Amino acid sequence: MKVGERLKSPVCGAEVVIVRVDGNVAGPLLCGGEPMSADAAPAAAAATNPGLLIGKRYEGGGVEVLCVRPGAGPLVIGDAVLAEKQARPLPSSD
Repeated sequence: MKVGERLKSPVCGAEVVIVRVDGNVAGPLLCGGEPMSADAAPAAAAATNPGLLIGKRYEGGGVEVLCVRPGAGPLVIGDAVLAEKQARPLPSSD
């Protein structure tokens, strides 16, 4: 896994871009229990109730990804489920 790499899910229409990778990443990135890859064929039907939302960042297990196509999810790496990253509050402008 490299920063900037685009990964596709073979089980749903999800597609992510790797934003950050720590040195201690354990295993491949999984979506719906299947490994994501750059050359995976997209699923025929898109998810009607996507768990992964377009434009959101997900982090966990030493990885941060940006969702560029929605999908059912969940994203898992090793034994860690990636959670949606919360926005940092802006500083006050007194």
